[in-house]
Amino acid sequence: MNDGHGPNSTHLFESTVRQHQAMVFSLAYHFLQDAAAAEDVAQEVFVQLYRNFRSIQSPGHLRFWLRKVTVHRSLDELRRRPPQPISLEEVAEASTDPAPGDPWLSARLRRLVAALPPKPRMVVILRFQEDLELREIADTLEMPLNTVKSCLRRALAVLQAKLARSVGDVKV
Repeated sequence: MNDGHGPNSTHLFESTVRQHQAMVFSLAYHFLQDAAAAEDVAQEVFVQLYRNFRSIQSPGHLRFWLRKVTVHRSLDELRRRPPQPISLEEVAEASTDPAPGDPWLSARLRRLVAALPPKPRMVVILRFQEDLELREIADTLEMPLNTVKSCLRRALAVLQAKLARSVGDVKV
């Protein structure tokens, strides 16, 4: 990876961007729930990667670095936004039980995850979207492992309670 700047390095960087842009965008989008903001975050991440490309030591280090920087840039983006009010339609009770695999349930769950506070939301996204182990999440978020565990446990309890209120008794 760290072969300096030049034609080969430019080609390697472009290839790296193509290979990882979907992961970076997806992580930012699932956290921010805004495609334009996710694109901005992804652009910031890859500009920062360009500046630090020589320090990347391996493909594993690259993935870790990209996730970590995407998390931090997404949190920065969220902090810059004014708080968004939640409409009554978003918290309305469901009138029928959705069928298993129902897209309504998936959409409802995504909205509930998006309503979590920033750190628990990122923990849930990293665990279930990115399929990271708890130790990897702790390293990425620079949090103690036990804090990640308790944060995930509380976030899942909140999601289960809110989902149960809207669709009936759901086990998470």
